[in-house]
Formats: sequence, structure tokens, C-alpha cells
Amino acid sequence: MAKQEQVIIFDTTLRDGEQSPGATMHMEEKLLVAEALDAMGVDVIEAGFAIASQGDAGAIQQISKVVKNATICSLARALRKDIDAAGESLKHAKKKRIHTFISTSPLHMEFKLKMSPETVLEAIHDSVSYARNYTDDVEWSSEDGSRSEHDFLCKAIETAIKAGARTINIPDTVGYAVPEEYAALIRMVRNRVPNIDQAVISVHCHNDLGLAVANSLAALGAGARQIECTINGLGERAGNAAMEEIVMAIRTRSDLLPFKTNIKTEHITRISRLVSQVTGFAVQKNKSIVGANAFAHESGIHQHGMLANRNTYEIMTPESVGLSKSELVLGKHSGRHAFVSKLKELGVDLGDSQVDEVFEQFKSLADRKKEIYDEDILSLISPNALKRNQRLQFKELWVECGSKGQKARLTLAIDGEDYTATTSGNGPVDATFKAISSILPHEATLQLYQVHAVTKGTDAQAEVTVQLSDGKRKYNGHSADPDTLVASAQAYIHALNHLIDAHEKQGETFQPASYSQLQKSGLSA
Repeated sequence: MAKQEQVIIFDTTLRDGEQSPGATMHMEEKLLVAEALDAMGVDVIEAGFAIASQGDAGAIQQISKVVKNATICSLARALRKDIDAAGESLKHAKKKRIHTFISTSPLHMEFKLKMSPETVLEAIHDSVSYARNYTDDVEWSSEDGSRSEHDFLCKAIETAIKAGARTINIPDTVGYAVPEEYAALIRMVRNRVPNIDQAVISVHCHNDLGLAVANSLAALGAGARQIECTINGLGERAGNAAMEEIVMAIRTRSDLLPFKTNIKTEHITRISRLVSQVTGFAVQKNKSIVGANAFAHESGIHQHGMLANRNTYEIMTPESVGLSKSELVLGKHSGRHAFVSKLKELGVDLGDSQVDEVFEQFKSLADRKKEIYDEDILSLISPNALKRNQRLQFKELWVECGSKGQKARLTLAIDGEDYTATTSGNGPVDATFKAISSILPHEATLQLYQVHAVTKGTDAQAEVTVQLSDGKRKYNGHSADPDTLVASAQAYIHALNHLIDAHEKQGETFQPASYSQLQKSGLSA
């Protein structure tokens, strides 16, 4: 077997992934994801785009304080103010990187930058040199690299390396390339750039044609040694290369991909579910590696083969990506010790205070649900425990429904004060959502409402995703509960908290309806 070369895994879930419409995360959620990425062995965490907002800069600072092993990276345009913001946000990081970029394709230079090629080369040298004042670890990216002219791309890369960049990223920004073409591009750069041996070649592939993972793996074969990716393939438009797919392809096909990563693959399922929960982006059932059907076998022929030898239809084990061997696990009589052991089996590492809180939620769930599955436990390891830090908190819901009408009585806490409203609607979910809107008036519209069962059975927890839109941005909310209506209310509130947070950063305020307003509307308070 050929010697396995190291591949650097650069995760951009918290930067490019969060740019998915509706995938905005709160600070606490970002910290939760960052710590999970660090625990699973990610080499570089791109924590945000510091100049984009105070929220991004603050998140990078806080992530820098809690991450123990990974290099923390901030994105920056080829502008000194961007680089200053990035450097300031990274001041607490044990290991830090500034990732600066500028477009190099004729299309982008003419219409987006309105800059000549010569001016772009000057900007590359200036930005990389300036970033070196903050850290020796500088990465430079040629935005729209896959559509750049080869001669100019080589000049740009040579310039960046001379200025001090030690990672050169050649992205397929619009997901236009195909594997053979992209591999040829990487080989061309290795052959034509005279100082390329002084830098690591990185790739960042988008999935517009469904080729992000294939292009990334082809680039490895051509000499790239860093792959930029996201959990669940999150990202702008059709998303980015999915980290779980890349890592498991390398692990499973070591005969053709003689590489290794530092990723602890047993963490994959847990972090996939965590990212799904905090963003509200559900993972499709037939998604490779982490989808609910990834290790399911329904065909009789397949089942027969599996009973004879699992290798007949499984090219990797469920355990290798963190799925437990046991399916049915704990019940209402289970103690804290057994619960902690199960968390460890699932690859979940929590502090004592978090364990106590999640264990309390588990006991409450066990009182309501006869059989507790691994998926039920993992659904508790979510931002639910963090929702106490948000302005709106779900308190209580009572619903009357039937063929003669539907009515919801809902209590919310807003900044610690309880408000109650009773509303009618066209169905129990509609009545519940109207109650929320009556307590906290807003103009957002409901764009998406999805319900999925976490496990089997009539008492299965319902996972609900809600998407709200203010006309400019979309905000996702997610929750799970054995009561579908409670999960629906919590998911709506989760999305509304995201919306409120974004608007209040812009100076807008959201005030709850007064008692007189509720009475005037025919509601009870």
C-alpha cells in the first residue's frame, strides 16, 4: 500500500455554511458547533467573516477562546480594513489564520471588481503582506479560480506566495468544473508556478452541478492537500463539498485514495444532527453517510445478503460514523450513570452542568415515551438548553381541536415575563402560530413548515422545521418533541428568535402586545 499522505480538513460550516439562506446561528449555537468540530479533529475552523458584522467578529473572538486544538480562521477581502477586523477578532486564538481573497477570472475582474489585472496583482501582494503583520499563517484564495485564465492565475498565485501566503486556495466558486478538468487545473498550477512548493494547495468546491465532492477528491489525486468543506454540505446556493462524504471516501477507498485525515469519524453522525438542529436544515433521508436510510436495507435480496455477510451491501459500518450498535436503549427507570455511559457511546462529551440539564430533559421525555432510542437522546443534545438565553421562550400550550374547530391557548415568556393568548385558526398549527404572532406582533411570513418523525412508533418525537422570511432574509427554527404541536410552537419561536436577533442588531425593536391590545383583538391575556 502506498504511503498515506496527510490531508488538512478545513471546515467552513460556520462561515460559508451559515451563508445558506435561513441558516443563521446564534452565538451559543456557533460555540456548540465549534467545540464539536474541534473534538472531532478538524484542522482549521473558518469561524466567520469578521468585517461582515459585529456578530461575526464577536463569534470569532468567543470561538477563539474555547477551541483547544484547531486553527481558527477569519475570512477577509483584499482590503486592509477587512484584515484589521480579522486580526483583531483572532487575538485570543491559540492558532490563527487569516484567509484573504480576491477574484481572478476575467468576468469577475471586469464586472464585479472593475479592476485591471495589474491592479488585482497589486492588491494580492498588499493584502497578503499586510495580513502577515497579524500571523504567519495566511491563506490566499483566487475567487472564481476554476474560470480564471491560466497565465494570470499562475501569476496571481506566484505573487501571493512571494508575499507570504503559505496556503493557496483554488476554488470552484460557482460549481462549474468537472473532475477531470479540475484535476488538470491543479496539475497545471503545480507544474507552472515556480514557488508552489512553498505552499499547500487547497480546494473549495461548490455543488451547483452536484460535483463538489468528486471535484475535491480529483484535486487530491492531482496534488491538493487541503480540502475546504462543510457539515452536511451546507453553503450558498446548492452548498459545498460535504465533509462527511469526503472523509469517509478517503477512509473507505484507501486503495485509490492513499491519504489520511485527523477526523474522528465516529463523531460524524452526532455533529451532522447538531448542525441540522441549530440551522433547521433537515438532512434528507437518502443523504449519503448521515441520512436516515444510509444504513437501511428494505429489499429482500439485500436483507438476505446482509444476514449472510454485512459486507455484501455495506461498504462501511454504521459504527464507523457514530451510529450505535444497540437500537433500543434507555427508559424512565434508567439512572444518571447509565445515561452518561450512553452519551459516551454516542460520542457526546458534555460538562457536568450540561449533563444534568440534558438528563432532566431525558427523564421528562421517558415519562411521556415508552421506548427511548439513540435518535431520541441525540435530539436532546441540541440548542434547546441554550434557548433560555433568547428573548422568547416557550412556556405552555393547550390545544382544542376536532371537526368543529380548533383553538390554541399559548403562554410565552418574553424577557422573563409571561404572556398568554388564546386564538382560533384553520387547524391546530395555524391557531398556535397565530397565538405567537398575537403576543409578539411581527410581519414575517411563514415560508416552510416540515415535520419528520425522529424514530418509529405512534409516540415518536416529531422533528419540526419552520422557516420565516422578512422579505430580505430567511430564518430557520427547529425543535423536537413527542407532541407535534409543542414541537411546532418551539420551532416557530426558535426561528422568530433568530429574526428578532438579526433585526435588533440593526436597531429595530420588537415589543409584546399590551394587555389592552390583546383584549381589543378578542384574545385572552
